[in-house]
Amino acid sequence: MLVGGMPQAVSKYIDTKDLSAVDNVKRTIIRLYRNDFQKIDKTGKAMTMFMSIPSQLASNYNRFVPSASIDKTRAEQIDNLIFMMNDSKTVNVCYHVNDPNVGLDLSANRSAYKMYIADTGLFVTLAFWDKDFTENVIYQKLLNDSLSVNLGYVYENMAAQMFVASSNRLFYYTFPDENRHKYEVDFLLSRGFKLCPIEVKSEGYNTHKSLDEFCRKFSSRIGNRYLVYTKDLRRDQETIMLPIYMAGLI
Repeated sequence: MLVGGMPQAVSKYIDTKDLSAVDNVKRTIIRLYRNDFQKIDKTGKAMTMFMSIPSQLASNYNRFVPSASIDKTRAEQIDNLIFMMNDSKTVNVCYHVNDPNVGLDLSANRSAYKMYIADTGLFVTLAFWDKDFTENVIYQKLLNDSLSVNLGYVYENMAAQMFVASSNRLFYYTFPDENRHKYEVDFLLSRGFKLCPIEVKSEGYNTHKSLDEFCRKFSSRIGNRYLVYTKDLRRDQETIMLPIYMAGLI
């Protein structure tokens, strides 16, 4: 998760075992990404949206909010930017579905989506872009298995990367309870005639309320249900508790 899968970063870690040196390599790659975005989008909006992905996930928005990153822009132009960014393979786009069923793409809402960085190693560096490596506490926290809950979006990005690498398209679902609190299922995968809802946590779990409520709401559509987390493989009644490194096997 810290090094990521970019060949230059992997090679630097093999040669040096120095995460500071690896971080410098990843910063060089991100600068190249920024330059490329500037070449294909002269407005600079695509580059700005890319750089804002970690902060948007950290803010726990139910969707990516372009206006939080760029000036007011027509929806059609934003759609074109998202298409271009997705096509560049630098990001993974996860669309909200209005009616979660096996034909997930049929009810995908193209105006409601989340974005993840295609390489989690780059995501970790981008999340602390304004800090020097020596201040980048996420490295030490991840290595010590002490990542705080408010940094759980790193694991969410990792799960997204693994699902895409396993040839899945990304979808999610939100719905309100009677008090207008938003439940959110992080990922939905279609398997046969059933859905596999997935919730991602950065640590051990206490409850998985959103997953439980979703499965009650759509009980006839549910196959296996998963909580992806950092502990051992086990089962909690009908929920399969899956270590993060096994997410790509769902």
